[in-house]
Amino acid sequence: MTANLLPVTNDYHTLPRLTSGLFRRQATAFFYAQVFMIVLKASRLAKKGRYGNAQWIKSSINTLKALESVGGRFDIENVAAHAMLASPCVFIANHMSVLETFILPGLIQPQRDVTFVVKASLIDYPLFRHVMRSRNPIVVGRANPRQDLRTVLEEGQKRLNSQVSIVIFPQTTRSIEFEPGDFNTLGIKLAKRARVPVVPIALKTDAWGLGGKLKDFGKIRPAKTVHICFGEPLRVKGSGKEEHRIVVDFITSKLKEWH
Repeated sequence: MTANLLPVTNDYHTLPRLTSGLFRRQATAFFYAQVFMIVLKASRLAKKGRYGNAQWIKSSINTLKALESVGGRFDIENVAAHAMLASPCVFIANHMSVLETFILPGLIQPQRDVTFVVKASLIDYPLFRHVMRSRNPIVVGRANPRQDLRTVLEEGQKRLNSQVSIVIFPQTTRSIEFEPGDFNTLGIKLAKRARVPVVPIALKTDAWGLGGKLKDFGKIRPAKTVHICFGEPLRVKGSGKEEHRIVVDFITSKLKEWH
């Protein structure tokens, strides 16, 4: 664990600031130029085996600041929800854009070691692959749900036993709309098996839009506020159906509130 680089104890809200009209009009170009440099520097360090927790947090916070520099705003709530947990946990979140994979490390890693469940293509993604591999993620193929379940349960328990918490996005793909029927129970199953708490996270990150041919690189819309809210930890009891319902209801209610 490493000290945070943002003044976040529980909540963080972007302060009003003057942003150049040029930066707002050309937000997509200016933002991606900054992110490219952030990822390039991180990749070089990762290739040398020097991309540790502190560097990961710094990359995350620099990405947040890059979006703020083009007029983006963040409303982050209840970051300390999991701070007092004595054990690692499973963070279960909706998946709206690639922005959350950049921002969440800067919010979680200062309090507890964490990694992600990621699709296999990210491990081979140009430039970014060195960073992802350095974080020891759980890699799934998405082609065989049964194999993915086995991988997440087995590899996830290994990480949790090593005091590393896990972020999982149970949706099959990133989507602006949240469909509860597409939100599987994989995170609940993992938490139940490892006997660790679940922490829900509701995310509205469509300020980083979805692209066409390159889905990861859509239009940047700084007028859309980025919302992130951590829910209270849950212990999985029985089948886990009730806890799954609570997670889904939490995300649904926050998205309705933000819309």
